[in-house]
Amino acid sequence: MAATERVMAIVGAGHVGGRAAQTLREAGWRGRIALIGAEPHLPYERPPLSKGFLTGERSPAQCGLRTPEAWRDDDVEHIVAMVQTIDPASRTLRLADGATIGYEALLLATGGHARRLAIPGACGASGAGVLSLRTLDDAAAIGPRLTLESGIVVVGGGFIGLEVAASARARGCDVTVVEGGERLLGRAVPAAMAARAHALHERNGVRVLLNCAPRAIERRGDGTLDVLLDNGETLRANTVIAGIGIDPADELARAAGIEVERGIVVDEELATSARGIYAAGDVAVFPSRFGSHRIRQETWHNAETQARVAARNMLGAHDAYRELPWFWSDQYDHQLQVAGEPALGARSVVRAMGSDAQIHFELGADDRLVGASGFGPTSALAREMKLARMLVERGASVAPERLANALANPEVKLKSLL
Repeated sequence: MAATERVMAIVGAGHVGGRAAQTLREAGWRGRIALIGAEPHLPYERPPLSKGFLTGERSPAQCGLRTPEAWRDDDVEHIVAMVQTIDPASRTLRLADGATIGYEALLLATGGHARRLAIPGACGASGAGVLSLRTLDDAAAIGPRLTLESGIVVVGGGFIGLEVAASARARGCDVTVVEGGERLLGRAVPAAMAARAHALHERNGVRVLLNCAPRAIERRGDGTLDVLLDNGETLRANTVIAGIGIDPADELARAAGIEVERGIVVDEELATSARGIYAAGDVAVFPSRFGSHRIRQETWHNAETQARVAARNMLGAHDAYRELPWFWSDQYDHQLQVAGEPALGARSVVRAMGSDAQIHFELGADDRLVGASGFGPTSALAREMKLARMLVERGASVAPERLANALANPEVKLKSLL
């Protein structure tokens, strides 16, 4: 491709990149779209990787964002390549093979890199059987290892780690979760809700170890692994899966002189500090709707909604991104949902519902709703959490005490507070 050709370029061919390319066509762009990614796969969704894909209920094709025919019909040019550098002044990209691409506007949808265990025995030739889950190929490598009674050690008690643990138990594996913190799920949900998730996993046969971490992994003669913990215990495993988060892939932006801060910094239009360059998805650090701080979201909803706003703004729309943060996690027959930013709450109101479901509402210092976290059987939680999201979205402004009392009382319909 000649450097003089002007295209809408997207670096990162995952969920964000794919949805942005689709939106460019829907918004009327008839020029060339270059969707550049290092993976050979067409854009796919990540949530099924730790759930339906691992349990065998979904195929790789069923994880796809769209069908191959849809991409061909939209004439999206999928380029499997690594981008070496970005030159914001000349608006060009240089690929690893030396080819250059000129762009009219550029979207950085580079996502993140799975963190690896930095302990002896976890890397190189000695690290066989020590895996992480980020890509479709990662999931394809893990799936065949989840066999009946195989020993699985999951390092990390966050959402990915717990979803993998649930999927492994569904396949009949012997599962231990090792978490370095004093509770599961970090600060993502209230402590009481994390305790209920902990109990759910133990009821389903998962052993959960808190306040400890692996210090080394040793391979035995029969190919199994010994996971040596810092509390002195040794766990036997066939496979170790690291679910310890991601690092935002902001190195291209940093090298190009674009502002980064644990991710690529963008304004409310998802524009970076370089003219004509936008960022969205896991890599973007964007303004919170609840204050002057910035946040970064690693969620399906964030990828889906930011992709569309960024694409329209690449074409000059100047739309502001104002979506409420929201995500969910399916574990066994339960679901956990979080809307808004519960960590900003000054006080909590608990709404207990039937079938062991609960919603924790978080009110800020001004008594407006800033977040809601729900946990319980999926069938009992879904409708009420939809209403809870709407309340947080609208920043419910009922008189403070009346609001708190109403939220706590399951006899008061949430719909009435809208």
